[in-house]
Amino acid sequence: MTTLIIIQARMGSSRLPGKVLMPLGDSTVMDYVVSRCRQVQATLDVVVATSRLPQDDPIEHWCAEQGVSCYRGSEDDVLSRYVEAAKPYKPDYVMRVTGDCPFVDYHLADKFLSAMANQPSDAIVWSGDIPRGLVVELVSYDALLRMDAEGQEPRHREHVTYYAKEFPEGYPTTEVPVPKALQYPELRITLDTEEDYALCQAVAEAFSGDKLVPSQAVVDYLNRHPEVAKLNSHIEQKPVV
Repeated sequence: MTTLIIIQARMGSSRLPGKVLMPLGDSTVMDYVVSRCRQVQATLDVVVATSRLPQDDPIEHWCAEQGVSCYRGSEDDVLSRYVEAAKPYKPDYVMRVTGDCPFVDYHLADKFLSAMANQPSDAIVWSGDIPRGLVVELVSYDALLRMDAEGQEPRHREHVTYYAKEFPEGYPTTEVPVPKALQYPELRITLDTEEDYALCQAVAEAFSGDKLVPSQAVVDYLNRHPEVAKLNSHIEQKPVV
C-alpha cells in the first residue's frame, strides 16, 4: 500500500492572509506542518500543493529552500490540484492535510494507515469528536479520480472530498475510533484568525523548540490552561457553501 501526503496551502486567506508562512516558534507554520507530516510512517513523499497565482510564489520559494516537493495548480479547483499533484506518484492512497494545522496529529495518521491496510476501502472515517486542526483525511487515489469525474459543483471542487460525503453510498469507508483522550471538540487548534494565531503561538512557546510535540500533549496543555484555550473559543468555522 503506497501513500502520498499532500498539504494544500495558499497565501490568500480572507481572514489571515499569508498565514502558512507566518512565524511560529523558531520557524514557520509551514515548517511545523511539513515536519510533522514527515513523521508519518511509510509514505512516498510530502508534497505542498499551492496555486499558480503570483501571490503564492513565496510558498514555492519556501519549498525550494527547504527541499520540499511542490505542485502548483488551480486556486479554486482544489480537487483537481490534488489529482494532478498525485498523478506522477501513482499512489494507492492520498493523505490530505491543510497547511493551517501546525499541530496535525501524525500519530493518529499512522493509525489511519494501519486501519486502511487491514481493511482497505475508499476512505477513513473516524468515530468520536476531535479538536479542529488535528485530524488528516485518507482516501484512495481511485476514489479521488471518481470524485473528480462526478463532483462538479463548486463545493465539490473546493473541498476535495465533499462529494463523497454527500454521496457516501458510492464510497465505502473504514472506521477508526478516536482515542478518548483526544475527544475535546471544543478546542480549536487550527489557524484562520488572529485569535487562532495567538493560541498557536502560546502552544509553540510552551513546547519551545519541539515542532514534533505530540498532539495529545497539546490537548493536555490546553485543558490545563483554559486561559489559552479561551483565546479562540469564540471563533466560528466558515460554512461550506
